[in-house]
Amino acid sequence: MKGYKLSLGVGALVLCWTGLLLAHEQTEKLGHVHFPITCSAPAQQHFDRAVALLHSFWYAEAVKAFTTVTETDPGCAMGYWGIAMSLWYPLWQPPSEAMLQQGGEAVAKAKAIGGKNAREQQYIAAIEVFYTDAQTRDHRTRAVAYEKVMEQLYMHRPEDQEAAVFYALALDATALPSDKTYANQLKAVGILEKVFAEQPDHPGVAHYLIHSYDYPALASRGLPAAQRYAQIAPSAPHALHMPSHIFTRLGLWQESIATNRDSANAAKEQGSVFEQLHALDYQAYAYLQGAQDVEAKRVLAERNALAKGDLENFASAYAFAAIPARYTLERRSWTEAVALEPHPSRLMYTEAITYFARAMGAAHTGDIASARSSVEKLQSLQTALVEAKQSYWAEQVEVQRRAAAAWLARAEGKDDEALTLMGSAADLEDSTEKHPVTPGPIMPARELLGELLLDLHQPARAFKEFETSQRSDPNRFNGLYGAARAAEQAGNRETARAYYARLVTLCAHADAERSELQQAKAFLAQK
Repeated sequence: MKGYKLSLGVGALVLCWTGLLLAHEQTEKLGHVHFPITCSAPAQQHFDRAVALLHSFWYAEAVKAFTTVTETDPGCAMGYWGIAMSLWYPLWQPPSEAMLQQGGEAVAKAKAIGGKNAREQQYIAAIEVFYTDAQTRDHRTRAVAYEKVMEQLYMHRPEDQEAAVFYALALDATALPSDKTYANQLKAVGILEKVFAEQPDHPGVAHYLIHSYDYPALASRGLPAAQRYAQIAPSAPHALHMPSHIFTRLGLWQESIATNRDSANAAKEQGSVFEQLHALDYQAYAYLQGAQDVEAKRVLAERNALAKGDLENFASAYAFAAIPARYTLERRSWTEAVALEPHPSRLMYTEAITYFARAMGAAHTGDIASARSSVEKLQSLQTALVEAKQSYWAEQVEVQRRAAAAWLARAEGKDDEALTLMGSAADLEDSTEKHPVTPGPIMPARELLGELLLDLHQPARAFKEFETSQRSDPNRFNGLYGAARAAEQAGNRETARAYYARLVTLCAHADAERSELQQAKAFLAQK
């Protein structure tokens, strides 16, 4: 068997071992995956489909598909390997206790049945490492242990391209957000690009290349994978969304809007609330950069309609909090920001988004008491995250706390304190990378530093900060406007003209006439 092509046209003959696949499988496009196992021929067919689902992070469907493998061939240990793999979301969040238990049970069943050859035994042993002693070893320790075992499997079996792909994902999963050399990601890229040249329709390769390149310094290299992935696996909502990671990094807003619109629609049809909200967050972010505020408001309404959905999933919870915060803050509608209501969640960093927005709104409207209350809430959430050993999110909330405290200090006339706080917030944010769940910070800290400097009548210093911010967050509406205004106030009219022109071009699809856009057009109209 040379491979299982999960792409079937109307009327195409489906080659199968026991009959036609289910109707929905006949029209699926999930990419081309073949992972040879020793199980029965029908189980192999189901297994290839399940692995394709897994590579597109369609975890719930992957569990069902791997379960079908075990039902088709009860002696297929690799079906249980697949279930265990589908209960760990390497680039998202650590598994819950229930998922760890379920995954551990799947590993135990795989071991009890036993892999039929050394290769299958190695795969089962690798995932066993992740689930072993889950109650006593922390998540990262187990993830790194899995990565090391997968490295040995990859080195021992260079002909096994699935080993290469899964090892590359493990490298991305264990990359430290603070490592600005991108050592793991570049190692993953070196592996994946070789497989991509040989398997251009492999969903996992395109997917993991996007994640590997999802950094300002690397993003331009990710365009080929971004432009391919949605075509490879259009039946998977996540595959339709993923190109926007690269589009966002490069400030390609219309491309991001289009692919996330498709993703949100597909997720809605399939009843996936978290995928729908995830795509809506990226969509709203992109709309707001081009002053498409009417469209952004429509996205907000879609978000509101999902208020009773699954909001404990981390992607759902993040997007549910981020969309209204972005809608108010990007438009500089400070009074709307103050009025936002937090949605209580066990995922405390999502609550912090709302309190950050409230603090920024209150500080800009002179409501000192409300701003201070929200800053204090950010501090308590940050402390709780530290105690919960969620160090990454604790650091992200600390960036928000410092930024909000800076603008509170500015409102109180404590200008030196404000600059110190805002500078430290920008430096802290620069020292790490964004999480894959978000298109970017709710308000980039260095961009906010530029705005603070402008507010303090230091346009030359402000311009430098806006320029720096544009390198990591290109084509942001408020970043371009801030750079233009800083250049204008510093007396550099040609530079101001260039930035105002970029802003107007950026807003070619605008459906709202923001005051900043009016100012840009007025400046450009001057002789």
